[in-house]
Amino acid sequence: MSEQAYAAVGALADPVRRRLYEYVAAQPDAVGREEAATGADVPLHSARFHLDRLVGAGLLDVEHRRLTGRTGPGAGRPAKLYRRSTTEIEVSVPHRRYDLVGAVLAAAVERSLSGADLRVALGEEARAAGRADGAQARAEDPELERCTAVLADRGFEPTPDERGAHLRNCPFDALAREHTALVCGLNHEYVGGVVEGSSCASLSARLDPGDDRCCVRLDVSVEP
Repeated sequence: MSEQAYAAVGALADPVRRRLYEYVAAQPDAVGREEAATGADVPLHSARFHLDRLVGAGLLDVEHRRLTGRTGPGAGRPAKLYRRSTTEIEVSVPHRRYDLVGAVLAAAVERSLSGADLRVALGEEARAAGRADGAQARAEDPELERCTAVLADRGFEPTPDERGAHLRNCPFDALAREHTALVCGLNHEYVGGVVEGSSCASLSARLDPGDDRCCVRLDVSVEP
């Protein structure tokens, strides 16, 4: 999980902040501290502190607006209002990345509507996504470390072993259990794309399914 996701979990672990968040998130418009405190049955003197903690965690946004509609001298200071943040925060343990596979599927389906073969498009889009992620790797790192760092960011939990690295987690686990062949194929293409994008010539991705790990592993080539 990202630091922001951890902060969000910590913020909502407090029952008072959770009640405030649930009340504010349910409102059609931004609300002030007094309304939020009343609606969530939270003492007014502590509501500001908890609301600002929710802002700091990225769960609420703040805006300033005069609620009376008056402007000019004597209109008073704009009120500080809170609304649910537009930022999406994903929290899952172990890590899941359904947004990645969703983007690949959407791009492939869009191509198929223009006449492309869907199966081919799926493989190409997964590999392209892997190449794009791999291209962000630190070129100065050793190849295995370079590639596993990218896969770790995507939630695969790569673990080095004597042959390269196995991937302890499938970020698309629920989908993989229902559509194993499809998702394993996409995983294979994606990891292969990461290898290519990160210019790791000594590595290769191969299918190696198991009940306790991702269906793909990284192998280090052995010099003859």
